[in-house]
Amino acid sequence: MLFLPCPSCGTSNRVDPSRLEGGQAAVCGRCRAPLEPGAVPLNVTDDTFESLVLGSPLPVLLDLWAPWCAPCLGLAPVIEQVAVETAGRLRVAKLDTDENPRTAARLQVRGIPTLVFFKEGREVERLVGARAKAEILQAAAGLGIRGE
Repeated sequence: MLFLPCPSCGTSNRVDPSRLEGGQAAVCGRCRAPLEPGAVPLNVTDDTFESLVLGSPLPVLLDLWAPWCAPCLGLAPVIEQVAVETAGRLRVAKLDTDENPRTAARLQVRGIPTLVFFKEGREVERLVGARAKAEILQAAAGLGIRGE
């Protein structure tokens, strides 16, 4: 399940990710304003990694993080800015490595934060450690994705 904030009234809306992947529009349950799923990072779990990341029609930036990791928490606003600036061209997702150890092990994550770029279901770039927004956008540009 995704929780998308309404850009109009701020209400947190629960949205089924399969609905968005099917091309259906999501609207706020309170004010009926359209929700922008690409403008906020998706929360990915061990159970949704295959469909939301590897099965994505868009390239994906996956932020692997943990709630106790200070550099991860410092990077979070940067990841949110990247999501806004690349909405519709790059799917930005977050995976809590403490709650989802299978995917972290599968990706052989040895340190966090780790940023992994996927294209057509394959890893194409990996950045380990906190990075500046410009460096993240430069890596995205290597996939043909430009920020605003």
